[in-house]
Amino acid sequence: NQVYLEKDMKITRMTSSEGEAVDLCCSIDPTSSENKGKVEQWLLELQHVQWSTLYKLSKASLEEYIRTDRSDWALRWPAQVVLAISQIYWTEKQEHALNTSGYEGIRKELDVQNRQLRDIVQLVRGKISKLDRKTLGALTTIDVHARDTCAQLVANKIQSSDDFGWISQVRYYWQESWKDGQAIKEGDDTIVVKVINARALYGYEYLGNTSRLVITPLTDRCYHTLLCAIDLLYGGAPEGPAGTGKTETVKDLSKAVAIQCVVFNCSDGLDYLAMAKFFKGLAACGAWCCFDEFNRINIEVLSVIAQQILTITQAKREGLSKFQFAGSTLQLNHNANVFITMNPGYAGRAELPDNLKALFRPCSMMVPDYALIAEIRLYSFGFEVARSNAQKLVKTLQLCSEQCSSQKHYDYGMRAV
Repeated sequence: NQVYLEKDMKITRMTSSEGEAVDLCCSIDPTSSENKGKVEQWLLELQHVQWSTLYKLSKASLEEYIRTDRSDWALRWPAQVVLAISQIYWTEKQEHALNTSGYEGIRKELDVQNRQLRDIVQLVRGKISKLDRKTLGALTTIDVHARDTCAQLVANKIQSSDDFGWISQVRYYWQESWKDGQAIKEGDDTIVVKVINARALYGYEYLGNTSRLVITPLTDRCYHTLLCAIDLLYGGAPEGPAGTGKTETVKDLSKAVAIQCVVFNCSDGLDYLAMAKFFKGLAACGAWCCFDEFNRINIEVLSVIAQQILTITQAKREGLSKFQFAGSTLQLNHNANVFITMNPGYAGRAELPDNLKALFRPCSMMVPDYALIAEIRLYSFGFEVARSNAQKLVKTLQLCSEQCSSQKHYDYGMRAV
């Protein structure tokens, strides 16, 4: 969100919109002879230093995790680093338990996770800063999902780390990179996100101390589709009615792999020239874009957009570092990707042309599990008996929406929670 300038005009720190400050691994001098008057040059330098800082913090945090109490460790590092490293150790422990004792080993791990969860909930109730509370809220969301995943593995009697029940989970590893990434070179140890046989490199983009989406079976299925699409160099296309979390799921997946995601609301006023400018920026900086209500764009424009996306995809498949796009030669960051969300069947929505459909993996989204969402939100607020309270809360809201008269100031959806 902003950077901190010392008295000698050197940039030494970056601060997120939530107020979390992270010291850069090396300072940047915009007034030096190489950078003076060249804004683009020192901004690119800042971008690379930001990636390196997150990488070095992740490496240091990984080493400290085993030497420190988890509750203390969680408050000593940036929120983004805490979530990633916590999931690496969770994956490692579950795989070791599966390979040594099968689902009985997972049963023992389940007790450890319940204890860790209680410790974090107790910490949330204590006197901590607003930022720390936000970090612990996001960690609780991830921890509850991890616990529920383990309970599911025990219920399904999963015996090995090669079973589909395990490999279909989103897993984090610290291992050798198979290609160049934003902060690393091929062969360096880095964070790798895997699901089934798909894999994605962690982006090390600093996204601040943001809250995380509650992971339900619906969002899990969407993650599988989108991560497999990314691995095969396709885009993702969640579709379904309003309020099912299509855009939020794409945004949360971008946080999971530390890549910036820009959301853009489409309208029938968009033309191919405006979209070309957008794609130029995406390709050069390696961000994701989620085009909301994509099928509102006119059918004639959609056909040209398909060609523009194909040009970027083709350059990624060929492994190019520079490519020609809309009359310009651009640097290509291979993290760049396009996601679209659609509300099918509404009036005024266009059907996607076939050459555009071929570039995206579709995923249908239905009504989410409100009780599970309420339970995890209550945990993150410091409630210990969250499950029974969540069921009562959801039932109350459901009865209110059915029994009470319709008024514009009434809201019995999940926003009220």
